[in-house]
Amino acid sequence: MDKVRVIEVKQSVFADNNAEADRIRRELKEKKTFLINLMSSPGAGKTTTLVRTIADLKDELRIGIMEADIDSTVDAETISAAGAKAIQIHTGGMCHLDAGMTEQGLRELGAEDFDLVVLENVGNLVCPAEFDTGAAKNVAILSVPEGHDKPLKYPLMFQVCHALIINKTDVLPWFDFDMEKVVAYAHMRNPDLAIFPVSAMTGEGFDAWENWLRTEAAAWNG
Repeated sequence: MDKVRVIEVKQSVFADNNAEADRIRRELKEKKTFLINLMSSPGAGKTTTLVRTIADLKDELRIGIMEADIDSTVDAETISAAGAKAIQIHTGGMCHLDAGMTEQGLRELGAEDFDLVVLENVGNLVCPAEFDTGAAKNVAILSVPEGHDKPLKYPLMFQVCHALIINKTDVLPWFDFDMEKVVAYAHMRNPDLAIFPVSAMTGEGFDAWENWLRTEAAAWNG
């Protein structure tokens, strides 16, 4: 009986995507455009965090935002109202962005016109972590109401990220959320992870987060 040829489709898809992502990073480096891939579950506060960050940094950095959703233009409209150029990317039902979709968004946005571009990925703690978008840095947001155990349940998200924003610290008194535990769990997954407890509602903790962003953008664009 002839041997059956087996094609590892998933491995091939990831290999092709990673090669494209590496090319995007090289091109963005040449253009001096710092791309952040921002990930979280739905409702963690990605857009609210971006609105406050834009307000604080728009006089220092040229900021562009790519909003990824399965449908609607709600987030892009919110970002535009905050004073940054935004485009909406519809994924056609997919729960993540890959390098190819990111490149289309960068082309439409005009990435070379910006010092900082943020890709607000689809709300999901699983799929977005699996695909390299070509970003210089990956950032995750975890909100207090989600619980401190998420680094244990969704390890890849915390392993692939360079920074973790712990949002909604203003509601800590009303939730069973242990900050020491979440920091320990996150560092168990990734000892080099920079962690920033913040409240996008009050602005608490944003100085540290924005200083990290400034430093990383300057190093990339320098």
